[in-house]
This record gives sequence, C-alpha cells and structure tokens, in this order.
Amino acid sequence: MQSIANIYPQLTVPKKVVVTMHQKPDADAMGSSLGLYHFLKQFNHEVTVISPTNWASFLSWMPGADKVLDFDRPHLKAKALEAIVGADWVFCLDFNTLSRTKNMEQALSDTQALRILIDHHQQPQVDMFSFGESNTEKSSTCEMIYDFIIASGHADKLNNEAAQCIYAGVMTDTGSFRFPITSAAVHRLIADLKNRGLNHSKIHEDLFDNFSENRLKFIGNVLLNRLVVFYEYNTALITIPQADLIKYDIKTGDTEGLVNYPLSIEGIKLATIIIDRGEERKLSFRSKGDFDVNEFARKYFSGGGHKNAAGGQSEKPLDEVAKDFEEAIKQNRDQLSTYNF
Repeated sequence: MQSIANIYPQLTVPKKVVVTMHQKPDADAMGSSLGLYHFLKQFNHEVTVISPTNWASFLSWMPGADKVLDFDRPHLKAKALEAIVGADWVFCLDFNTLSRTKNMEQALSDTQALRILIDHHQQPQVDMFSFGESNTEKSSTCEMIYDFIIASGHADKLNNEAAQCIYAGVMTDTGSFRFPITSAAVHRLIADLKNRGLNHSKIHEDLFDNFSENRLKFIGNVLLNRLVVFYEYNTALITIPQADLIKYDIKTGDTEGLVNYPLSIEGIKLATIIIDRGEERKLSFRSKGDFDVNEFARKYFSGGGHKNAAGGQSEKPLDEVAKDFEEAIKQNRDQLSTYNF
C-alpha cells in the first residue's frame, strides 16, 4: 500500500469515484464518507457514496445523506454495483478489512479500480489497497479526512457541508471530546471548523436531541433491569434480549451509545453490552485507562477495534455469551482490579 500523498496530484483530474464505509455505519463512517464526497465533488469528479447496509435515522440530517445508496436495498444494489464496476477510485473509509462491508465484499474485491484506504483501526488488510493511510493514533476517520483535505493543498474546498459531516464524526468518536484519544490536534481541527462558520450546537442537537418516546423508555428499562455491576472487577455488563428490541420497536442506531452509560458509575473500568440480534449476539466494549478492549475482543469474542472501544460477536445464546464474558473478566482480574488511568 503506497502513501495516500501519491494521489494528491490526481485530485484535480475528474474521475469516477466510489466512497464506501463499513456496515451499519456510525457518525464517523457516514461523516467521513460524506465529508469526502463534498470535497471531491468540487473537482467535478463523478462521486457515488455507498453504504453496505441501512443506517440510523439520526444520521439522515447530514448534507448528502439522501444521495447515499444502500447496497442492501434491491432496487439500489444494481446502481451501486454499476458504480463500483465503473469506478477509477474506490475510497474505503473507517474499516480495516473488506469483510466489514458485508455483502459488498466480493464486489470490492473484484473491482479493477484503485482501492484507497483511510482508516484508524488496528491491523488493516493493507494488501487489498493500492494507496492509503492507516493511523491508530487518530481519533476518527473524520479527523483523517480533514487531514487529507488540508495536506492535499486544497483547504479552500473544505466547505460548510464537509465541515458539518467531519465535525459529527470527530465529536462522536471522541465521546464529545472526553476520550483519551482527543488530542490537541483535534481541538485545533474543531477551532478551524468553527472559524469557517460551523454551527456545532445545531449538529449536537441533530445527533442527540431526537429520541423517540419508545427509545427513552427502552433506555430506562435497560438501566433498571438489564445492568449488572461486578464491583470486584470494576466492570459493568448490559444484556439485551431480542424481546426487548421488539417490545420497544428498536430501530437501527437506537442502541448507539448505550454501552457508555455504565462508565459513569464510579470505579467502572470496563463496560460491555451484549445485544441479541436474533441471528447472532453483538458485543460492544468500552474501557477507561490502560485496559485494552481491542485485545480483549480479539481474544474472546472474534472482534477488535481500538484500545478503549471495540466490538465482537458470537453465535451462542445470550445467556451463554454472558457466562463467557464473566469467565473472561475473571481471567483478566489482575488488570481490571487495578484502577490505573
């Protein structure tokens, strides 16, 4: 994989470009993709943004979200495949391996286009990309898109539409700027966006002040009935049966951020949520300080991610996955019981 700087001279030459992201995209995946979209369009590239799956409704406010193709929808799949086959460049954002694109994996693997990676996850599948940048020290892929735009020498094309999308991804992936990954560079980035006219409070409102009544009741039920705290391991666990998802009519994205709630309990070092999605159990991990949930997820739950934020999955029943988790934290007792920050 060659340095992404090698494509800078070609940015001004119009091309057919596809921008894609991981399945079930979050604000960073969608924000980085649309931020890049708004940048590239100004060079008269023919740009198509494709998501492997649907996305949370609270991301639909982003400028350009209405133009994103959902690969999972039959009437859009043919158009998406046509764009991939005809592309000169395919930007792969916020994922480290093609398998994170679900049903799009084969099409992305077969394309004759140059695949370009921009991502901040560990252990990227570098042999699948012609050009790219992978940097685990970055807070978000949106931060990397900002860096890409500035380093390309075209900072004048960082318009308000791109700025809104970039801000959303940086804010959410840093936990509203409270996670340790929030660097001085991140704050300088935000200051630059503000100087360009960004309305940050409106974006926060669009992302977080849009709960349905059912979602609020669902969160209340989770905290009251589905939360268990293992004080001896400085750990909290939330388990959500599929019946709860059905009862409260939970949509894509409605469980976003739930795993962070237990971290507000004094002394909690590791917070985990296990959600029964029917066909499989999905896990999310968040940690404080020196406990590496990327390694934890890889070792026990076929997952991975970042040091303080990771995911995993299991095909076992929910109660068995919960038991596996309890056994895993027992095996990590020494690390978890030592409260270092």
